[in-house]
Amino acid sequence: MKKQVLVSVDRGETRVALMEATGSPGAADEKPETKGRGRTKKVQMADGFRVAELYFERRGSRSIVGNIYKGKVDNVLPGLEAAFVDFGLDKNGFLHVDEIVIPGVEIPRRGRGGGGGKDGTPGTKISDLLKPGQEIIVQVVKDPLKSKGARLSMELTIAGRYMVYTPTGEGIGVSKRLDDKERERLRKEVKALEMPSGGAIVRTAAHGAKRQDFEREALYLHKLHEVLDSRVEETPAPGLVFQEADLAVRVVRDIFSAHFERAIVDDEKQHQRLVSFFARTAPELVERVELWQDSTPLFEAYGVEKTIDGLFSKRVDLPSGGYLIIEYTEALTVIDVNSGSYVGRGKGARLEDVITKTNLEAAEEVVNQLRLRDIGGIIVIDFIDMARARNRDAVMKIFRKSLDEDRTKTFTAEISKLGLVEMTRQNVTEGVREVMSTTCPTCDGEGVIRSEATIAIEFERQLRDLAGRATRGVEAFLVRMHPAVSSEFTGHGARVLHQLETETGVFFHFTGTEGLPLDHFDVVKKGKNDEILEEAVPFKAGDEVLVQIVEPHMYNVDDAVAKIDGYVISVEGAGRYVGVKRLVRIEEAGRTSAVAVLVPGQEEPVEDPKPKARPTRQRATAKPKASEVDDEEVDAADVAVALEDDGEAEGSDEDEAVDSKPRRRGRRGGRRRSASKAAD
Repeated sequence: MKKQVLVSVDRGETRVALMEATGSPGAADEKPETKGRGRTKKVQMADGFRVAELYFERRGSRSIVGNIYKGKVDNVLPGLEAAFVDFGLDKNGFLHVDEIVIPGVEIPRRGRGGGGGKDGTPGTKISDLLKPGQEIIVQVVKDPLKSKGARLSMELTIAGRYMVYTPTGEGIGVSKRLDDKERERLRKEVKALEMPSGGAIVRTAAHGAKRQDFEREALYLHKLHEVLDSRVEETPAPGLVFQEADLAVRVVRDIFSAHFERAIVDDEKQHQRLVSFFARTAPELVERVELWQDSTPLFEAYGVEKTIDGLFSKRVDLPSGGYLIIEYTEALTVIDVNSGSYVGRGKGARLEDVITKTNLEAAEEVVNQLRLRDIGGIIVIDFIDMARARNRDAVMKIFRKSLDEDRTKTFTAEISKLGLVEMTRQNVTEGVREVMSTTCPTCDGEGVIRSEATIAIEFERQLRDLAGRATRGVEAFLVRMHPAVSSEFTGHGARVLHQLETETGVFFHFTGTEGLPLDHFDVVKKGKNDEILEEAVPFKAGDEVLVQIVEPHMYNVDDAVAKIDGYVISVEGAGRYVGVKRLVRIEEAGRTSAVAVLVPGQEEPVEDPKPKARPTRQRATAKPKASEVDDEEVDAADVAVALEDDGEAEGSDEDEAVDSKPRRRGRRGGRRRSASKAAD
């Protein structure tokens, strides 16, 4: 499979994308041109590639995996068979007994469950190996994740292009990820390789390497280890002794091989750094490193930006119409497979065939998402239940074949009778999603918050408590809360508010903006009702306000409605301006709403909105008030919009003054009626 590496460098971060060929014809099948050492010619975008893996590194939060530190043992816990080591970070690192290496001391490996050596004899206790205050050399094998500190190891490794040098190891091994034929060839290449000390492991990236490549790199790694030893002597504990390469060099070093067509870099300094690295380690690959000089950003040209945006979506669509739902939790990640709109092809489609095809597509896409999002830890995949064992085997075959492309260590159990597949994937660093996101301050990471109705019910209890503790002379309260919550009291004719005021004998007025949290509640002022009402009403008759017309009026197609922080303004004659900003003049202002007219002389919008359909009139079960019916001709549909009883909408004296003011607007009484209803 042909591959490419894209490296994008910005001021704040470095991003690396691994692209894999999809098999579609295009420029991906063409051999790239060569033009001297580290080409800087203009690179054309290749077709037929998809984003397989993404890596992010921020300037202030580089990964510390691979860094070597001189640390000091802070605490030894025999019960955990582990020690906590101060190596210079805010949080101590975790060192398990299995990761301890002391020259000249044989330590039986016991695994995470404790116990003794292979022969069943009790193993060496960690308290016999390490003491508090002891200085040791450790390497970070896993970044600090969430509340956990970094994982440490005393078995040091220094990564090169083709080999990983182990100063405390012996012999030379070959990666098991290579096929048998290539492994056998590499064994012959390194059979008589002289290692001054320690051992080495031939990497997967060494596919196709020759003996001279290994000889050159062995000498380089040994010299690097000598420099490391000298720094250990000079560095006080705790302190950094050796720092891993930056993200671009690290990723390209680990994965770039003969299978890769090219590495494209959009930063000149980073391009020169990669050219210099390959000139020392793999000169034959220098010509494949290219500098992106197109005016279009590199990640945008290859569609990587769109892929990054999709990482925040829980839903991933499958080709046939099914989809995946990916749910993240603290303990594990759950991936649910759904058939969605896929119902099979042809009249003879069977349910088992539909399910199997969906699961086969999902098996491949699940692995794609694991790699793309770098999901680690425990993972549970809920495939759709399949009746036949051979279909389950086919799904698992595709699933494991797809996992072969994943460089991260995984362990997969068989599919259960419930259609569940349990697996683990090594979690070394934070994934792209974790790097780019933060916990929501509103839901605190829960993903849900209390609804406006729930909060309003709770606030109603607090309002009743306020009224019960009100001293003599307090007639009203001005309460600040989110408009979406206060509308639960003032909406639908303000029935809830009027009932509350009738029961408590106290008036409540509201203020607040959309910027407030939904659960915000505080009392701004209390006192006489007239004073509180004057402060609560945001506008007065005659005020001119620039508003956004948001929706047609419910009862009159010629009118429209604007909202400012939950305060409703009915604008006469604005039906054709929905979605447009207009300057209006307030004619009547009530507690929760107002009636306004358009200020004449304004320019018409460039494109008039499409005419709105006349809204369906609502039906009611009671007759309207007498004051709400105009003396002019009124049809039955106009009269049918009313309150359920004559007393429900009665509010303060100020409201009644607005509602009872006679206004004639033509042959129908709908406008005056709807305006008074809004002002209520």
